Amino acid sequence: MAVSTMQAVNIIGFMDEIDDVITVLGESGVFHPDEVSVFYNNTQGFSHLQTKNIYAEHLTNLKASLGLTKRQFPLVDVSNFNPTYQDIELFCNKICDELNELVEDRDFAAEQLLEAKQNLDETKHFVGLDIEIEKLLELKYVNARFGRLPKDSYVKLESYKDDPYIDFSVCTEDKAYYWGVYLAPADKTEEIDRVFSSLFFERCDIIGVNSTPTLHMKKLTALIPHLEDVYKDTEKRIDDYLSMNRERILKYLSKLEELSMYSTIRTKALQYNKSFIIVGWVPTEFAKPLKKRLCKHRSVTVEFSDAKNEIKKSPPVKLKNCFLARPFEFYTSMYGVPKYNEIDPSLFVAITYIIIFGIMFADVGQGICLTIVGILMYKIKKMAIGKILAPCGISSAFFGLVFGSVFGFEHLLDPMYKALFGLEEKPIEVMSSEMATKIILVAIGIGVFLLIIAMCLNVYTSIRQKDYGRALFSTSGVAGIIFYSAIVFGIAGQLLFGLPVFSAPYIICLIVIPFILIFFAEPLGGLVNREPDWKPESWKDYIVENIFESIEVLLSYVTNTMSFLRVGAFVLVHAGMMMVVFVLAETAGPIAYWPIVVVGNVIVMVLEALLVAIQVLRLEYYELFSRFYSGEGRPYEPVKLKLTQNG
Repeated sequence: MAVSTMQAVNIIGFMDEIDDVITVLGESGVFHPDEVSVFYNNTQGFSHLQTKNIYAEHLTNLKASLGLTKRQFPLVDVSNFNPTYQDIELFCNKICDELNELVEDRDFAAEQLLEAKQNLDETKHFVGLDIEIEKLLELKYVNARFGRLPKDSYVKLESYKDDPYIDFSVCTEDKAYYWGVYLAPADKTEEIDRVFSSLFFERCDIIGVNSTPTLHMKKLTALIPHLEDVYKDTEKRIDDYLSMNRERILKYLSKLEELSMYSTIRTKALQYNKSFIIVGWVPTEFAKPLKKRLCKHRSVTVEFSDAKNEIKKSPPVKLKNCFLARPFEFYTSMYGVPKYNEIDPSLFVAITYIIIFGIMFADVGQGICLTIVGILMYKIKKMAIGKILAPCGISSAFFGLVFGSVFGFEHLLDPMYKALFGLEEKPIEVMSSEMATKIILVAIGIGVFLLIIAMCLNVYTSIRQKDYGRALFSTSGVAGIIFYSAIVFGIAGQLLFGLPVFSAPYIICLIVIPFILIFFAEPLGGLVNREPDWKPESWKDYIVENIFESIEVLLSYVTNTMSFLRVGAFVLVHAGMMMVVFVLAETAGPIAYWPIVVVGNVIVMVLEALLVAIQVLRLEYYELFSRFYSGEGRPYEPVKLKLTQNG
């Protein structure tokens, strides 16, 4: 639950060495550039070296043209390749023009080939016609409509048998359609079209068939191989062109990527007289090596300061977690990265998400399957969610052992319970009314525990940020923890154990006083934080406004707690869904029993895994994160050029 420590870096030097400095920063791959105005309040007299990236347009055009060829272009080392801007401009314009022309020829050939194949596919449906289609379409007083009619609609034409103008001539048929033509007099075409449209007739465009369908098919059959050769020839011309120019293309592409990357640093740098200033951020472990390289330039001075002393400048955040929490950085980033002085919730999410998911999706067999699917998703498809599903599957299998469920078979593990614990059957019968109540109560207990943990994390984060008012008096501060805990444990003690918890001292000390502190949290927090304007402008307005806010606060405690009912509900839903599967299987008989059980398991597994994943994430974001986490930081994005990356 930590972030990498960062150093703010301030680089000053003479203008004649700025290119060398930018090259060092770019090659380091660890420098996150920032605006000079963020570091200096007064930038009067400073001027921008470069207001825009002059290489961006050329890089975009070149990558677009290369992308049209559908080939891969890996970046290469260009440290000894230094073309001028004019060289780059001329090369990019020439390559883009020539490549675009070749691609246009290829696309035109591909379009002709596709059109011929579609024409062939359409024409073959009208082979039964012994007439030139083009001449039929050119008739002045009769309109011909070629297309297909659903077979069930063709039967309905019987109701129009008294109308001599409504007739459909069938040429060919397939499983669902009759293909053919109907003719309509020019003065009745609109009316007849309307009738066929109501029968779901779909028109087919076969313009250009100036012979009989049979002859036209023969022409197309002979033409298509020629068009395929033309298309292959255009592809070969592209390959030959790229082979001939590949080395230069890779060099210029790589150089453009490098220069465009360096321009992101240059556009943020400022000039003052004959000097330049560049500011940014570097992880602490890379600060000394970078300073050593920069200080080789005689005019350059480099100053570092710890990011914890530069919080107002909003240091970028690089997440740093153990193997368990690392995959869950995906969920953290989806919500928003933490501020530099804020706790990273990735480990908290990892632990709580895996446990809650396992409880809600408790099944040994399905859990193992989910683990295998997660591993395959990551290994084969490189999907980040796969590394999340794998531990969730393991957790599901573990809680499946607790609840005694294996692919929905609720008593398959009874021999294990008897051998290990001397029990006749599994100890937790989910669908019994008594156990269902206990499961719901345990779900609420889990919610209460996690909400208190989340509020404790808020206290810790607030102290780190030196916001002592929020730590003490907020709804998720010390006052909030005491207030919420007192009510929850009071109700639990009174209802579940019959203890007379709600005595007058208990209510006054643990409920009323904390609530008053929460009510006046804003002025009290300002007073504790020594803010000069801690008093509200009008105490009357403040009290009236906070009365309504207090209702919202009380409701938030209730809704946050009740949201965890879904944890217990999904335990019951899983057992209920599998019960339905087995009822259907038993009803279908012995032959269909196992196919239904297998298919039912697959459907339940996919559907429930998706629902549980969403619901647990909702609990994390809305019930827990809202108590302690803002996610308003900015990610660490160093200027970096990856030579192995494809263009």
